[in-house]
Amino acid sequence: MESPEIAPSTPPSSLDNSPPTGLWPDTNAGKPNILFILADQISAPLLRPHNPASPIKTPHIDSLAAKSVVFESAYCASPLCAPSRSSLVTGQLPTKIGAWDNASPLGVDVPTYAHYLRREGYETVLAGKMHFIGEQLHGFEERLTSDIYPGDLGWSVNWDQPDRRLEWYHNTASILQAGPCIRSNQLDFDEEVMFKSTRYLYSAARRKPTDRPFCLTVSLTHPHDPYTIHKKYWDRYENEEIPLPEIDIPQEEQDPHSKRLLHVCELADKKPPVEAVRRARRAYFGAVSYVDDNVGKLMEVLEECGMAENTIVVFSADHGDMLGERGLWYKMSWFEGSARVPLMISYANKYNPKVISNNVSSMDILPTFLDLVGGVIDDRLPLDGKSLLPLIQARNPIRTGNDTVYGEYAGEGTISPLMMIRRGPWKLVICPADPPQLYNLESDPKELRNLTTSQDPNTIAAFASLQAEASKRWDFERIHEDVLRSQRSRRLCWDALTRGRFESWDYQPRNDARESCVFPPKQAHACEVSADDFDDRYIRSKVPLDELELRARYPPVDAMGKELPRAKSKGVAGANNQ
Repeated sequence: MESPEIAPSTPPSSLDNSPPTGLWPDTNAGKPNILFILADQISAPLLRPHNPASPIKTPHIDSLAAKSVVFESAYCASPLCAPSRSSLVTGQLPTKIGAWDNASPLGVDVPTYAHYLRREGYETVLAGKMHFIGEQLHGFEERLTSDIYPGDLGWSVNWDQPDRRLEWYHNTASILQAGPCIRSNQLDFDEEVMFKSTRYLYSAARRKPTDRPFCLTVSLTHPHDPYTIHKKYWDRYENEEIPLPEIDIPQEEQDPHSKRLLHVCELADKKPPVEAVRRARRAYFGAVSYVDDNVGKLMEVLEECGMAENTIVVFSADHGDMLGERGLWYKMSWFEGSARVPLMISYANKYNPKVISNNVSSMDILPTFLDLVGGVIDDRLPLDGKSLLPLIQARNPIRTGNDTVYGEYAGEGTISPLMMIRRGPWKLVICPADPPQLYNLESDPKELRNLTTSQDPNTIAAFASLQAEASKRWDFERIHEDVLRSQRSRRLCWDALTRGRFESWDYQPRNDARESCVFPPKQAHACEVSADDFDDRYIRSKVPLDELELRARYPPVDAMGKELPRAKSKGVAGANNQ
């Protein structure tokens, strides 16, 4: 990692237990706070800072972008929730940490940005989703909420039965049932996240100036499907033209991985009705506007509490959403809609707003955090991310630093490791089970022309170079065996763990009324929690996913999204006309 001149160049010894030193070795005074806002499934090409013609109304995100360093070409490390987030918090590629799918545990000995910042004197706090499996803190000193998704092994992928659709896979229900609601799992969760987050910020504002600075991660689950949002946000797009997807590729013309995704998502030979597509996109637009309003609330708290000048604000997402483009939905592919994420960094009066076009990765967030606060990275430990500070400080970023991004995917929809290299205008997607794909995003931003058979000399040279690099970087056969071994082990363990008494790994937030939220005690103590206290409102493996979503949605709808009478049975019974 390249560090600013003021930061120490030598990492502390692993045997040295003295407090870490950085830009402020003797005091916390002057250290900036960090507010990291992470949305779920926001596609960068759909946001106005990246696409001025976007119909999605995001005044607060637009305002944040106007005073931020905006990374125009930022990518997730893996286009699926848990692997992407594990790579984001650790700065390491999925193959380095075994982050294969949504049931892959992250090792307790893998450093995250929470570990590093905590060593630098930060109070590291998480509110919302992070999709950790097993261990639920990973360096965070406190979690203000539970997670919305299960923290167990139940969502392990099975490459031994590649054609089998598992119960928890995405399906067409989210599209067909799209529309307004009064409540949903996602709304219940994010409103708790926002309440706890704003309360934390107000508490932080009332502390002594000499107290530790904070790194608060606010991780919202919107606009992740199901495509339903409160009527307030649905109505924001009343009488607005909801554009249909620009690119429609017939199923028979899809690449092999896209065909598998259609099967995985229950879309093979089942093209959604046009009206359902419009409803789904309108609900997604509304959900992005909901995220935008929450960004505005967080920024307002910083302003009114006088913390805006000394708080680094970062906004990003774990991955995107195809939202019907190319006939694809959700994520799980390396196309731009799925893999490209927003990334903007604002530090008032410190760095001038600008747009950087270099290709960067969400893995770069960890080393960037450390550089921004003058922290120290232990360069003896593995790290794939690169600090973005040189790009932020550079007068001519395009000539500065790295312009290559690597991505790895081994989740549902693929049957062998699916890797990506993005360099300059080129994007190579390579998988042993499929023909390679090569796109020039400068001349073909919609990724419509696979150039692997091009006769253009420059294209031939780029293809050969990227293929050679992929072969050198990835031992596909070994990685494939690693994935299979992990899947089989986790399935065996899960089968055993679901027999007899089930012990949940889902996080139970500490909620002790004896403690003040304004001045927490120096030594936190454990609180007694009974089994009855565990949160059963969010998504857990003991209830089928579709059933749980229907149970939580109000008012109830039928299988095609039509609202049912509110006075009758609700939830699953109402949806099934019972």
